[in-house]
Amino acid sequence: MDDDSALAVAVEVANAVAPEHALTVDERRQIFDQLPRNRTFVAYDDGVPLGTSSGLFHPASPHPSCRNLVLPEARRRGVGTALYRAISEWAAGEGATVVEFRADEADPAGIEFALRRGFREISREIKAILELERIEPPAVEPPDGVAIVPWSERPELAPGLYEVYAEATPDIPGNEDEIEPYDDWLSLHMRGPGDRADATFVAVAGDKVAGFAKLSLTAAQPETAYHDLTGVKRAWRGRGIASALKAAQIAWAKRAGYKRLATNNEERNAPIRHLNERFGYRPGPALILFRGPLA
Repeated sequence: MDDDSALAVAVEVANAVAPEHALTVDERRQIFDQLPRNRTFVAYDDGVPLGTSSGLFHPASPHPSCRNLVLPEARRRGVGTALYRAISEWAAGEGATVVEFRADEADPAGIEFALRRGFREISREIKAILELERIEPPAVEPPDGVAIVPWSERPELAPGLYEVYAEATPDIPGNEDEIEPYDDWLSLHMRGPGDRADATFVAVAGDKVAGFAKLSLTAAQPETAYHDLTGVKRAWRGRGIASALKAAQIAWAKRAGYKRLATNNEERNAPIRHLNERFGYRPGPALILFRGPLA
């Protein structure tokens, strides 16, 4: 979608349907610029936008990641089906044979839509929320010989962060895709529209990176900061590094004026879910990843 006004309509509809995933138009445009194999559609009725569908390919996956969002008042009228057909035609033209959609557990209609069309559940991410106004910042207590520093203070550590990413990501259940090359990782995961070096914390042992944790931020949700990857190298696990990184994130978010922290953890990822429970995160609805056929 090259028309900024049309993209603004798509973003407005998407944010209305799924406010917990809201982004600004500029942020959505930056994502599309980073992932040029993308397409967005908007469904109209007599000039009134009713829904939107978008798809994009990540370098590490042959399956496009898609969203199909219809305003509640426009459902049961064939709008979702029409958007699904449009995104499927685009995906087929890109060589895809299946597509992936995410549906929120709090939206049963989205789940029903996927199941009726032969989609199967691939993974389930449980939401976790920490209300920052109710807590005091926890102490940041890394193990002996390890320091927790913002990445903004040590930008030369980027290759070490990538080593953590490449080792930790395959250990997360459901992450069977290939690891992106360093340059793609740096562009897509560390320099995206919601990424800030001062909101990324690194566990450093001497001149080696033992782990890191980053937050994802958006101007469309000024009260909520989102956890992205928290990763620790295998040799350093079980020493309290992940806990220290999490404490640093909580303290930073509270100082920065955020009211809550939120994340989605794959339900089989017991270590990070237990860590969040220890810090007082409360569970929320799951985000379900479906994979299924083209229309």
